[in-house]
Amino acid sequence: MKPSLSQMAVMNVDKGEEIVGGWATAHIPQVGVYKLLAKKRMDGVIEWVHFIQRDTGIKEIVLRGEAVSRGQLDIVLELADKNLGKLFGVSLQAVDYDMYMLDGKKASDTKH
Repeated sequence: MKPSLSQMAVMNVDKGEEIVGGWATAHIPQVGVYKLLAKKRMDGVIEWVHFIQRDTGIKEIVLRGEAVSRGQLDIVLELADKNLGKLFGVSLQAVDYDMYMLDGKKASDTKH
């Protein structure tokens, strides 16, 4: 049985939640792309996920966490960026991201 989009997603955004941002590195040969996504939940907490998207398309979770403020999220971004720079010579940059509805349609293609 093929997994649903919800099961394949690294982060689900529920009604009332908002995207804070998405960041990614340049492609790293034999590794893939490191990405970090963040959303603000209804309770105001920022939930984030840091993962690698391999060349095969497989996503491997590196870390998950929560930040109680944008300042704390900025610290997470700074630390991730510093370590990626030391390890691979790359940095996280703000990027556009794709969001899909559970029916497989791109969220930007749907009317709310």
